[in-house]
Amino acid sequence: MTNSNYGLGSANGLKEATLSTTTTVKTRSSRCNGATLRVPLTTIKSAVLTSALFWTLLLVLATAAQAGPPSLDEAQLGDTFSVLLQGTYRSVLHGPNLGLTQVNLSDGSYSTTKIFPNSGLPNRDREHGNRGNRDHDSEAEDAIGRFFVQIGTGNLVAYDLPGGALAMAFTGNNVQRVPDGEGGTYIVGTFDLDIIEATGVFRPFAGGRNRMVDILHRLPDGTFVEHCICIIRRPGVAG
Repeated sequence: MTNSNYGLGSANGLKEATLSTTTTVKTRSSRCNGATLRVPLTTIKSAVLTSALFWTLLLVLATAAQAGPPSLDEAQLGDTFSVLLQGTYRSVLHGPNLGLTQVNLSDGSYSTTKIFPNSGLPNRDREHGNRGNRDHDSEAEDAIGRFFVQIGTGNLVAYDLPGGALAMAFTGNNVQRVPDGEGGTYIVGTFDLDIIEATGVFRPFAGGRNRMVDILHRLPDGTFVEHCICIIRRPGVAG
């Protein structure tokens, strides 16, 4: 037997065949007893490379599947989107830097609550909404951002959202105050705001408008609980 051939044993038996390059493989035959099988070394190399390519491609596909959808960009935003503000307001001592120059969230005048998606924004990036949520309550786990407002101390607000932030100023309201029967008050109606600054994917909304449809509950102890839909529009969009 020459060194370049496989040597096969009896039918259905396993024998080792040695290539001239000292590569050793195991093979099984049910019919080729005593026959000589010639397998070029290039065929072996091709099979190894094909197998490696297959597993590499499989790894790339698995990694891509785990990466999730692409992040939000300006092209995905329409002329209008809306969010829900909901939860108990808490005082802000050291606010985040949102890249906004019109608001200072660390000056002690702001309170904050959670933002949830309503329409026009993807329901993802929960980690963004949980920033600063030390208690990790179940309700906050579905939030996508934080809302900051000066309650009784000014007229500015800020929205911290995935992909960017917005600063706004109150321009008017149409509300009624309704006693809750337990010493508190419901403040029910609408608020209008101008968008005075925007960053990230929300930059096209600078100069636009926001209409808040609000049910704000002031509890007897002075705590405020929010439930508000915010309808945010680009400049020039009627509504």
